[in-house]
Amino acid sequence: MQLLVTGAELADGTRGDLFVADGVLRDPADAPGDVERLDADGLIALPGFVDLHTHLREPGREDAETVASGTRAAARGGYTAVFAMANTDPVTDTGESAEHILALGRRDGSAQVVPIGAITKGLAGAELAELGSMNARAGVTVFSDDGMCVMNAGLMCRALEYVTAFDGVVAQHAQDSNLAGTSACCHESEISGRLGLPGWPAVAESVIIARDVQLAKLTGSRLHVCHVSTAESVEVLRWAKAQGIRVTAEVTPHHLYLTTREVESYDPTYKVNPPLRTDEHVDAVRQALADGTIDVVATDHAPHASHDKDDHAFGDARPGMLGLEQALAVVMETSLERLGWAGVADRMSIAPARIGGVSGTQGRPLAMGEPATFVLVDPAARAVVNRSASASISRNNPYHGRELPDPVVATVWAGRVTYRR
Repeated sequence: MQLLVTGAELADGTRGDLFVADGVLRDPADAPGDVERLDADGLIALPGFVDLHTHLREPGREDAETVASGTRAAARGGYTAVFAMANTDPVTDTGESAEHILALGRRDGSAQVVPIGAITKGLAGAELAELGSMNARAGVTVFSDDGMCVMNAGLMCRALEYVTAFDGVVAQHAQDSNLAGTSACCHESEISGRLGLPGWPAVAESVIIARDVQLAKLTGSRLHVCHVSTAESVEVLRWAKAQGIRVTAEVTPHHLYLTTREVESYDPTYKVNPPLRTDEHVDAVRQALADGTIDVVATDHAPHASHDKDDHAFGDARPGMLGLEQALAVVMETSLERLGWAGVADRMSIAPARIGGVSGTQGRPLAMGEPATFVLVDPAARAVVNRSASASISRNNPYHGRELPDPVVATVWAGRVTYRR
């Protein structure tokens, strides 16, 4: 495929043309006269986004999402790579199961699908999964029991030690189950008491991060913290980074934008783990994203079938929200003024590609000879979000009915147009 994109503004503020040929960016002067053209006047061209935290649900819960539907949603959001979390059925905890995720991505993906391996067998927190086999057979470098915290410090330490052999990273779902058990579903505060919902205190997150950064220091390994949601966690991360500890962290769009006010409706769409927090915590994670304490935006895209969400009371519903299609919109609404477009490119593409070990093909500069992998963004477009228009199979979209930026005009992955408005 050949395509000439004309007049786009790049993240650094310069303007230029992008000539796509055979999956690579070529010299625009070499574009033939009859090449397909896309007028990008007024649009921003950014490297394609990389999501370190996506639940594609396949295999096992194809009623909620598939690799095909999830990556179509990703492409609509400007994503060209997604890291598929391991909590499928069966769990991605062997070399064979990781190879299966790769194969599904190659067959059905509208974006690159990178498997995340489980830290422990069956996510049970008792015995290490086949970390070495997953790396050797499927190139897995990121491991997580997301949805479950690795509570055993000795086991977490062994995982961190093990992945140093191939410069892997262990991504922790930080939730001390002694402080926030499986029933915890509302930020512990005045509101949890008033609503009669089991509390999920901020300290249940930060205490695990405090433990794990010291284990990362001990082992010299790489730790990544999933879905940071509290001001206390931000302070622990700042301390750890000041010590030179190899820790990175992510924040979700919903923790940047939504607050405990949404929970007052008891709408199970707003049940998520960790829970939505109060304004002080939202302000803290926004600032941390801006100053680099939090490295990346990751969606934690968590589709659920209606019988797992809508048919239950808040406390009994499955936690999680859709996130891929509105992630950039939320970042623009909450953080663009502080980040600028270069910062958006870093937090949503360059840094996650580096952390996830795919920086050879993702998060690359938009320059001649580089992969033709980018997103075109209209900074002025806005629209009311309609969950029925989603590419996802599921409809648990927390932004439904809200007016937000509607920025993504086109997504190109390795020279293939995967989405075009």
